[in-house]
Amino acid sequence: MTDTPIGTTGAGGPQPDAEITPLTAEGASYEPEPGADTQAVIDAFQAALPSLLRDRGIDDAAAEELIGRMKTSHAELEDASGAWHVDDAARHHVRLTSLVIAGSRLLAGLLPPPDVREVLTFALNEPLRETILTGAAAALDHAPDAFRAMVDFSKARENHFFGAGFTFERPRDDDGVYQVDVHRCLYHEHLAAHGAAELTPVFCAFDANWIDAIDPDRHGFTFERRTTIGAGGRHCPFHFRRVAPNPSR
Repeated sequence: MTDTPIGTTGAGGPQPDAEITPLTAEGASYEPEPGADTQAVIDAFQAALPSLLRDRGIDDAAAEELIGRMKTSHAELEDASGAWHVDDAARHHVRLTSLVIAGSRLLAGLLPPPDVREVLTFALNEPLRETILTGAAAALDHAPDAFRAMVDFSKARENHFFGAGFTFERPRDDDGVYQVDVHRCLYHEHLAAHGAAELTPVFCAFDANWIDAIDPDRHGFTFERRTTIGAGGRHCPFHFRRVAPNPSR
């Protein structure tokens, strides 16, 4: 099967040419590329801001100046975050959290808190949504075993994308059920260290881009995530369960 792209990070203006790591029907062939995936999200985030700010009454000149200051603050936060670089993957995760922290600090003086979070959530998650959603749906549609393809994809990301900044436990892993629980989240910890734990759901929202591609009737499995660390949960449960497909629906 031809590789079908599905974005990987979890979570701006449309970036139709953005390159993100592919998920294939043969999940084992998936090779995470944290650096490329992170850069695609950052580029999309920055491209989205002018129109988002314009919609909230901030003119183009002011938006350009604001984005310039955000980029400077982002770079300074990255430079000061070396202690968080527990491995190469963590370096890329911190690039994203530093971006959102920088954006939130600058927007806080211009917009009310609900608008700040709305802008950040949209900029981080929406620009690549259609690419991720359609790519994930196509990969699952063409996989010989969609459940197994998704489990293989999840394990590849757990092992090679997220890295040492995240801790996973697997209460169940068999041919009918795959449960992986995130007990440590670098996104949340780095945000919390900067007094911005309330922004963790901005990152949680990215997962909807691939979750929404799962159709139990077509793909023969369900997905459930009842809570997240960002929503106040003790861990983030990612639970997949085989069900009988119903192609007639």
